[in-house]
Amino acid sequence: MAIEFPGIIPAAITPFTADDQVNVEALKTNLEALFEAGVGGLVATGTMGEAGQLSDDERRLVTATLVEAADGRVPVIAGVSAGSTAAVRKNVAIAREAGASAVMCLPPYNYPGTLPELIAFYADVARDGLPIMLYNNPGASGVDLAPNVIGAIAAAVPDVVAVKECSGDARRIAQLVIETDLEILVGGDDWALEGFATGATGWVSGVANVAPTECVALQRHVEAGDLAEARKVYAKLLPLARLDMTPHLVQYFKGSMDAVGLRGGAVRGPRQPLDADQQALLDAAMAALRTDAPVAA
Repeated sequence: MAIEFPGIIPAAITPFTADDQVNVEALKTNLEALFEAGVGGLVATGTMGEAGQLSDDERRLVTATLVEAADGRVPVIAGVSAGSTAAVRKNVAIAREAGASAVMCLPPYNYPGTLPELIAFYADVARDGLPIMLYNNPGASGVDLAPNVIGAIAAAVPDVVAVKECSGDARRIAQLVIETDLEILVGGDDWALEGFATGATGWVSGVANVAPTECVALQRHVEAGDLAEARKVYAKLLPLARLDMTPHLVQYFKGSMDAVGLRGGAVRGPRQPLDADQQALLDAAMAALRTDAPVAA
């Protein structure tokens, strides 16, 4: 399928109004800041977007808002993950109706099935005709898609065109780059430099909601072979980036967006606001991001 996912792809947050509705105007404000920084795509209704707490109508609204704001400039990838094939296919239908360019999908939650079952699952996801980005995040799904499994799924399901690798093992990116024809995207914020250096073409990122300019600069420095400058940028990003692979990533990144004048705001239950220790951790990460001097990695 003729779609690519290059560059920095923020996993967009979903802002809410004081009466707990999707705040479309706040979302549009955030998106314009991302476009100005030169991002290469957007993810709607992922973990960062609190997809598990959105109704079907809200999923459609969020995705359609991203599609309208993108206006063809960049692809919009909708997260469609769920625990059953039927639920995923419903989410794919919503994404398609909203105008998404592609979908991003974990394996079925907490079901480490056989390879034939996984192939059958992704073949069903592909039935609606949208390109698929596999999403390997064992912490979120309870299932680890090893590189050989990813390769086998992609070989059997042609609509699988990319993978967001989020296992935490940066060595897998190199293996996937060498052994598959898929686009390989960094899926965890605190191994982006390693991922780009080994051949990843893009980065599905939480920290890019807060510091998109720095994220774009990081990739450009690596592509230009200027690792010294890339390390300087990365050192500033890392304290905040390390908060991505935590259970409170949504709270951390919404809070950091508020701190830089964007529209993060409240989270939905079961998530709760940050406690004092967590807020102190976030404050330290934001101080590192703002400093002119590199921060030790």
